[in-house]
Amino acid sequence: MTAPTISSFNCGDCPIRHRAVCARCDSDELEELDAIKYYRTYEAGRPIIWSGDSMNFVGSVVSGIATLTQTMEDGRTQMVGILLPSDFVGRPGRDGAAYNVVATTEVVMCCFRKKPFEELMARTPHIAHRLLEMTLDELDAAREWMLVLGRKTAREKIASLLSIIARRDASLTPAGAKDRMVFDLPLTREAMADYLGLTLETVSRQMSALKKDGVIELEGKRHVTVPDMGRLLEEAGDDSDGGFLG
Repeated sequence: MTAPTISSFNCGDCPIRHRAVCARCDSDELEELDAIKYYRTYEAGRPIIWSGDSMNFVGSVVSGIATLTQTMEDGRTQMVGILLPSDFVGRPGRDGAAYNVVATTEVVMCCFRKKPFEELMARTPHIAHRLLEMTLDELDAAREWMLVLGRKTAREKIASLLSIIARRDASLTPAGAKDRMVFDLPLTREAMADYLGLTLETVSRQMSALKKDGVIELEGKRHVTVPDMGRLLEEAGDDSDGGFLG
């Protein structure tokens, strides 16, 4: 694999600007962040950070998707989360990474040098407050996912994952959610099975059943259309007026 490439982007054109850690920053604060930031692009399958490694950066996923995994003592690996655009990677005040972070698709990261970011956060309430909000959203998402894994049927699990990805995709546009949503599924069937604690056969069967029943439309294996978001949320066992996930 090649090393991660360093790219250049304009903050004004950033697709996650209104959801990222810098969402409430004024122009002066953005200039300070700009002085300590850089962008990196990771190929699909490439590690972004390994658990226990020292992290010299923190940052946000600009595009793409990554997985959070943890390896047990006997070598088994469990996927414990997914990172979608605008999600934050790394923890200020913590030297090492808690989980493996691996790019599932090509991932573009907006990275900040860790020590300068910690210093800036200490004197910039907008950044500290937004990071606290994002952390609490992440906690809510983790609790919601415990319900998905522990209590929902296979069909509800698949519908829940699809609704999470659809709502996040919609949240990246100023218009927000619509009844009809179209997105590209960023996970393979195998990755979905691993994340949901299901077999590959069960995932494929439930995806086909949701398509047959008109809950979703599929073009190939990845291009998904949700004709009626309310119906998908009902299939997931959620309220149709549920808000966006973190």
